Amino acid sequence: MNRVRPVIIVLIIASVAVLGWNVLHKPKPAPASKPRGIAVTTSVAESRDVPVWLTGLGTVQANNTVTIRPRVSGELQSVQFTEGQPVKTGDILAQIDPRPYRAALDQALAQKAQDEARLTNDRREFERVRALVESNTESRQLLDQRAATLAQSSALVQASQAAVANAQLQLDFTTVRAPIDGLTGVRLVDAGNIVTASQNNGLVVLTQIKPISIIFTVPQQNFLELRRGITRSADAPLPVEALTDSGEIIARGKLDLLDNQIDTTTGTLRLKATFPNDDQTLWPGQFVNARTLVQTLTQALVIPAEAVQPGINGPFAYVVKADSTVEARTLATGATVNGLTVITAGLQPGDHVVREGQNKLQPGVRVDPIKPTTTQPAASTPVAAIAE
Repeated sequence: MNRVRPVIIVLIIASVAVLGWNVLHKPKPAPASKPRGIAVTTSVAESRDVPVWLTGLGTVQANNTVTIRPRVSGELQSVQFTEGQPVKTGDILAQIDPRPYRAALDQALAQKAQDEARLTNDRREFERVRALVESNTESRQLLDQRAATLAQSSALVQASQAAVANAQLQLDFTTVRAPIDGLTGVRLVDAGNIVTASQNNGLVVLTQIKPISIIFTVPQQNFLELRRGITRSADAPLPVEALTDSGEIIARGKLDLLDNQIDTTTGTLRLKATFPNDDQTLWPGQFVNARTLVQTLTQALVIPAEAVQPGINGPFAYVVKADSTVEARTLATGATVNGLTVITAGLQPGDHVVREGQNKLQPGVRVDPIKPTTTQPAASTPVAAIAE
C-alpha cells in the first residue's frame, strides 16, 4: 500500500501537467476574415490644360502644278533637266531648234529698216513741199498728199517694229524655261522629236513642293466651334498639324481657308492649310490626317474617357469613397480629347473614379482598388476629336 501511493501521486501530477500543457497550447480561433472587395482600377481626377482639336482626313495638294508645253513648233534639240530635279523660276528646261525663228527675226529687222528708210525719205519730201507751199510755189493739195504719205510710212514702221517684237518673242520661246520653282516629273518627250505649239502632251509636269497645302474636311457639326476658334485667334491663323495613320506628327502649318459653303451631299466643310514643307515630308496626292487647334481649355478637370458610363439620368462615374465603397456620381461632361473627358460638374480634383471593372459594381459595393493612376488614357493617340 505504501508503494502504490507514490505511483498514484506521480500519475496525478503527470495528468495535471499534460492537461495544463494542452490548455496553454490550444490553438486560438482565427479572427473572422474581413470580406474582400471587388478588384477595380481607378484614376484620379486632375486639372490640366486641354487642347481641343478638330480632325479630318485630308489630301496633300501642290500650290502650283504646271504642264510645260512648247509655245512654238520645231525640233526638240535638247532636254536640259533631270527627272525629279528641283528647278528655279527661269531655269532652262529644253531647247527647240531656233534657226527658223532667228531667220524670221532677221527678215523682220530688214523690213523694219526698209520702212524706216522710206519714212525718212517721206519726211524730207513733206518738209520740202511745205516750204514750197509757204512760198506759194506749190499747191496746198500736194502738201496734204505728202502728209498722208508720211503718216502711212510712219504706220508701216510701227507695224514692222511690232513684227520684230513678235519674231523676237517667238525666238525666245524656243528656249523653254521654268515658270515656277518646283520639282520636275517624268520626262514626257525625248530630244529629237518634233513638237508643236500647245500640244496636248507636254514636255514635263512641274510641281511646286515648298510650300504645300492640305485640303481636309470636318463634319458640319463642328462649324460653330471652328468659327469661334477663328474669332478667338483673330490676330493669328489657327495652327494645323499633319499626322500619319499611326498618329505621328509629320508637319506643322497654319489654317488658310474655311470654305465658303458646306457640302450638302456629305455634310462636311472643307478647310485648307499651308505647310512650309522644308523637309518634304508632304507629297502631292498623299492622304494624311490633319487637325487644327480651335481652343485650349485652361485647367480643365479631366478623367479617362472609359471611366464615364452612360446612364438613365445621363453620364456618370463610380467614385470610390473613403470607406472603399463606391457611389454613382452623375456628371456634366464636355469635350473628349485624346482619350480624356472634360468634366464640368459632378467631380472635384483628387476624386478617385473607377476606370476598369464597372460592370461588376453597383452603388454601395466595397471595392479593392488597384493603385490609382493619373488621367493618362489607356491607349493614347494624338488624333483627337470634339465630343458633343
